[in-house]
Amino acid sequence: MADDVPRETTALPVSLESTTSEAANVYLRFKSIFGDPNARRSRGRKRIAPAAGSSVPFGIGRDPHGLGDTIDSLTMQLGWNSPLAQSELLTSWAKLAGEETANHSTPAGIDDGVLTVHCESTAWATQLRLMRNVIMEHIANRYPDAGIQSIRFQGPNAPSWKKGPRSIPGRGPRDTYG
Repeated sequence: MADDVPRETTALPVSLESTTSEAANVYLRFKSIFGDPNARRSRGRKRIAPAAGSSVPFGIGRDPHGLGDTIDSLTMQLGWNSPLAQSELLTSWAKLAGEETANHSTPAGIDDGVLTVHCESTAWATQLRLMRNVIMEHIANRYPDAGIQSIRFQGPNAPSWKKGPRSIPGRGPRDTYG
């Protein structure tokens, strides 16, 4: 049965093959395939040669980052850019709209991309509606992460006699103002 299995032979000298035992032949074959077991081997971790310029102290990428850069990258990773930009927009309304306009209007809040601004009078609300495109352009340039899609300007709320405990059915008080 041993004759049926083909054997691979190593390049051993003919004289050595005939004089050595089969165990010695196996040993020499494994030695040629796997190397010499008595050779000195390095079992330690091989060091990778550093890339050119990467191990230079105070090189590129080695300097500490500033606090502002670190906070910016943290807020970006956590997805806080939009709420922070929105709150910054609300606090800097005077710079965004101008001092005179800010004296007569105050931003109330942002809901679903709509900035709501309460105005002192209906005249100021109308004036700001006419300036809507300019204000939207300033917001888009300064606060792109805020996600403002539109602005709603509201005038002062007038009293309504339509509902409440003292309302009456019918036309209501018509001669009160005249």
